[in-house]
Amino acid sequence: MDQQDLFEEASPPFRAPDISKTPGLAEIFELSIDAFYALIHAQMSCLPIHNEISRFAEKVLRSGSRAAASQVAFDRGDPDVAAVLKAAARVSHEIHRLLGLLRFKLVQGVYEARCAPDYYILPALGEHFRLRFGDSPWAIIDEKRSLCLSCDGAGKLELKPLVPAKEGGPPLASEPEDPIEDLWRLYHRSINNEARNNPRLQRQLIPERYRPYLPEMKKQP
Repeated sequence: MDQQDLFEEASPPFRAPDISKTPGLAEIFELSIDAFYALIHAQMSCLPIHNEISRFAEKVLRSGSRAAASQVAFDRGDPDVAAVLKAAARVSHEIHRLLGLLRFKLVQGVYEARCAPDYYILPALGEHFRLRFGDSPWAIIDEKRSLCLSCDGAGKLELKPLVPAKEGGPPLASEPEDPIEDLWRLYHRSINNEARNNPRLQRQLIPERYRPYLPEMKKQP
């Protein structure tokens, strides 16, 4: 299953952007891979820039060649291009941030991580973690959008709405602490150099919204 298929699987209450309906998507990919991913990431932002995204796509398609497409796609003097690139950069930054900040723990035989990202980025995480976990099943839960991206032991990715706890799904509340998290916190404390603590830089690298999902950042009683 590819990234485009994952976009089409999500359903209400959160409505995922249907990238497959973007005119000339395959042609844009052929003209400029950078423009292609800028377009996808801008749509993943779910920001109100639908017209800018459409005009961006049209301008890339009208460029006619790979060299011209690259120039068009990075002309920040064009307000449509600037809006798309700004949104795409925000999404790309959060994708890379969560690749390093997601924390998994074993829950009923499945490695599970929870998060509440600013943007709709679950589809972009699938391939990385499918390769990382191999034949181990895992799931990433977006609590903000009530979505779950999962992968079974055979490597099949699936994106679907999170089933409410009352209907048999996993509760949104935190699971009980486990020994592995205790070991992780112990390791984190052992390598931490208090003399070099920089709270301002730490807040910049790890904003407050991510900290509830990081065992090492939780205050212990």
